[in-house]
Amino acid sequence: MMSSLIVPSDGLPQGPISNDASHKRFFGFAPPAALIFFVLIFIAGAIVTLDHKEKLSILQLQPKEAFATEEIRPPATSELRAEPTEEPNICENQCRPSGSEALPRGIVQDKSNFQMESLGGDPERKEDSRPSKSLLAIPVGIKQKVIVNKLVSKFPAANFIVMLFHYDGMVDGWRDLKWSDRAIHVAVRDQTKWWFAKRFLHPDLVSEYEYVFLWDEDIEVDSFDPLKYLRIVRREGLEISQPALDRRSQIHHRLTARGRKGDVHRRFYKTNGHGRCDGNSTGPPCTGWVEMMVPVFSRAAWRCAWHMIQNDLVYAWGMDYKLGYCAQGDRWRNVGVVDSQYVLHRGIPTLGDGGGKAAVTTSAASATDRLAVRQRSYTELQVFNRRWKEAVAEDGCWTDPYPNPATTG
Repeated sequence: MMSSLIVPSDGLPQGPISNDASHKRFFGFAPPAALIFFVLIFIAGAIVTLDHKEKLSILQLQPKEAFATEEIRPPATSELRAEPTEEPNICENQCRPSGSEALPRGIVQDKSNFQMESLGGDPERKEDSRPSKSLLAIPVGIKQKVIVNKLVSKFPAANFIVMLFHYDGMVDGWRDLKWSDRAIHVAVRDQTKWWFAKRFLHPDLVSEYEYVFLWDEDIEVDSFDPLKYLRIVRREGLEISQPALDRRSQIHHRLTARGRKGDVHRRFYKTNGHGRCDGNSTGPPCTGWVEMMVPVFSRAAWRCAWHMIQNDLVYAWGMDYKLGYCAQGDRWRNVGVVDSQYVLHRGIPTLGDGGGKAAVTTSAASATDRLAVRQRSYTELQVFNRRWKEAVAEDGCWTDPYPNPATTG
């Protein structure tokens, strides 16, 4: 059945007219449904808008500081603020030599040396190629002039300053030697090497010198070259050393006897009898030790050793066992005996024989004087050891790097 097309009065077709009942019901239901849908959308929008306004009003009522704190809370540690510090006063804690506080810093010279100066010329002259020098200091008596002359002549003037301690007071008898005018002469009768050293070799006086040779006078140096010796000492890092003793010498301790192999030895071995020495020994006389007849000190070691010399103990007995404390490190490494450069110790008794005085003394009187010297030496050893023990007990801030007692024997 064909559907009819109805044309209204305006002449425009209006579409087909269906006679289906369901089609009529749809058009009757559509307007109310659309209305309900738009109403629901309106209500939902109103609810969202109201909720947004409530949240905004709450945020506006909160303090700004609290809001900022919640937004970016810094770490707890950043809340600790350092108090402003005052600029340090650079003048308060200046370390100035004692006695110089009243002087401007730049004019203070707290060191000296034994360099002789010309009476004319420019006092501010600078020697461009001046080599590093060391110091040779020897107590001398006129009776040993020949052997001392040979000894000093071995030490080049370009590398060594020479200082003689005249324990017999006789200086003029040395004037004919070609090196005498460049030597420093100190004359005081009947005093020992260590008495002179304590009074005339203060560390501030000898700080310019790389090494200090503090030797006895009765030393033969036919097999000794001081420049070669210093090269070995520097290479081996020896802060305290001595040349080995020729086996023809008077040898009191086996450690100082010349070894047949190598340039240097630092210990010796003794496997029987009292006072054994082995590879585990860490102290004198097995290792870390030299005798007091021909010691050689580095600048730093001498500064330490000088402070250990007791002003009233003139023979320095007992000090040899403690010199390792001045070795600027391990004494079994920084103290050694140089074998390839060795000397002969003649062992001539000079103390207590009148010191070369013109007055004639009998052999009995000399023997008595030497006995008195020996007795005082032993007494000084006991006094020094007692003072050391007392000093250790009293100094609560000092720690002994060598707590084990030294081996005796």
